[in-house]
Amino acid sequence: MEGEDTSVRVAPVNDLAQREAASFDEETRALIAPDAGSLPATPASAVEANFARYFVADYLNPGHDQYVYRHPNGLCVVGLAPAHAALKEEGGITAVDFNVGKTDRSEIKVTGKRKRNAQHLQENSVLCKVGATDKSFVVRCCVKGSLLEVNDRLIKQPNLLNTSADREGYIAIFMPKPADWLKIKDKFLSFEDYKNLRGIC
Repeated sequence: MEGEDTSVRVAPVNDLAQREAASFDEETRALIAPDAGSLPATPASAVEANFARYFVADYLNPGHDQYVYRHPNGLCVVGLAPAHAALKEEGGITAVDFNVGKTDRSEIKVTGKRKRNAQHLQENSVLCKVGATDKSFVVRCCVKGSLLEVNDRLIKQPNLLNTSADREGYIAIFMPKPADWLKIKDKFLSFEDYKNLRGIC
């Protein structure tokens, strides 16, 4: 049939791509921020988002407050809590020593999936000593488990404890056995309880 138009009309590719992109953007936007009004004033820090935060006050000595941040994979990060006595000293912390007698904790080298060479420590084992002016404070492990790593940056940069004790200034990382963790976790305070105890805003 001469003169008859037998071509099929196809929607312009660009229009189709734009509609799909618009639809995808709406779905993505709904997943990322379903309601902008429900978002917090400030985003959660990496610590707040990824760790359950526990605290112990006056651990074996008055003012020796420490934190234990537990990751869902079971790893525990240990460090000095905001109200630790050493952080209140004039001039702050000026030295960190991982040499605790027969053992220098900073020399551990853990290897492999089985964490060979990890030191197995008790909750009251000495982890390190921190110095502030003419005083020395003993820092304990707080958890029973395998010591996987110490933050040896603190040896050369002890000021990290004064400026960011809960982040770059952490002291060590442990892997407790699940059964050991369950035995000890009820001794710890939640972040809210610790803040109320110490009057921290």
